[in-house]
Amino acid sequence: MGQSLRRGYLSEEDRGSRFSWHPSARVFDGAGGEVLPFAACEGGGIAERPSGLALARALAAEGPFRIGGSGAISAGDVPMFETLTSGSSGAARRIWRTQASWIASFAVNAGLFGIGPGACVAVLGRLVHSLALYGALEAVHLGAELHLLDDLRPDRQRAALAARRVAVLYATPAQVRLLVEAGGTGLPDLRLILLGGSKLDDALRAAVAEMAPMADLREFYGAAEASFITLAGPDSPPASVGAAYPGVEIAVCDADGAGLGEIWVRSPYLFVSYAGEDRGSARWDQGWLSVGEIGRIEGGQLYLAGRAGRMVTVADQNVFPEEIEAFLAAQTGVTRVAVLPRADALRGVVMVAVAQGDPACEADLLAAGRRQFGPLKAPRAVIWRQD
Repeated sequence: MGQSLRRGYLSEEDRGSRFSWHPSARVFDGAGGEVLPFAACEGGGIAERPSGLALARALAAEGPFRIGGSGAISAGDVPMFETLTSGSSGAARRIWRTQASWIASFAVNAGLFGIGPGACVAVLGRLVHSLALYGALEAVHLGAELHLLDDLRPDRQRAALAARRVAVLYATPAQVRLLVEAGGTGLPDLRLILLGGSKLDDALRAAVAEMAPMADLREFYGAAEASFITLAGPDSPPASVGAAYPGVEIAVCDADGAGLGEIWVRSPYLFVSYAGEDRGSARWDQGWLSVGEIGRIEGGQLYLAGRAGRMVTVADQNVFPEEIEAFLAAQTGVTRVAVLPRADALRGVVMVAVAQGDPACEADLLAAGRRQFGPLKAPRAVIWRQD
């Protein structure tokens, strides 16, 4: 075991630039089996299953690594690795970054949330995705107890969270929605839920509070390319995505009359470049990065309108589907919703909503949309789906 643990005894200088297995860390898989540190390996592409072995190999990698994905991995003079985007705007892209860019925020979260020896952390997603990989690497690097639950159904994930008395959970709103819908035992030991990927709607927030009444819900806005950008807590305005995460500078450029403009960030947490053939859409300008989001800053809080790439024009008005989706998701009778453009001979396009929920609420839903957004931007129809 001495050889396999040697990566856990890096100098403090090395621990600031390279992921390592902290001597206090323990890792358990979905079945409850303990994962042991792996002997040093070369790195490169790592199969994502089983996830415990994949994580152990990543932590032991002497060279750059990537869990999942395909294609050759470049060499780097400093400790590097690849992760993947969520694929929400198309095929998943490969992200090339330094290990130090994540370790910098590990230290911040240790101070903000007490993640470290004695903390019990779980991730629900696959390690091919940056949110789950981040949460897992952070827990092990800081010495926490980590539970990898990606291979369990939502009902069994919820049971495992309760049985193992998990205190800190990294998840997306879609994942916690599945936990809520699975039903079962409450989660009284869960004290912190770190949510990334999208905002919680009011109904889901209330359901999560009922499932885990002691949990502090902390939503963060970020991207695989930028990592943390903002952090929202109980005192944040409901429509905002919070204030700048420690160490992050945010600027809104070329704002229009409503204060909306392109969001640019500068921080120690930014990626280096895209890897592979897809060169991605993020842009650099003198150390500042934009991933194409549009928003505004008000009262020290950031408000998002949506992605520039999803923006559509309806009768010369710019429309961001994301803001309409967020509004409709909070209405009675809607459990899930997406808003999409549909070709229209008169206006070029009109918006339609694809929803899951109670079709009897359709008239009220369309009326609420018209009141909120006006007749041009509001959805003209709702297409109901059962799944």
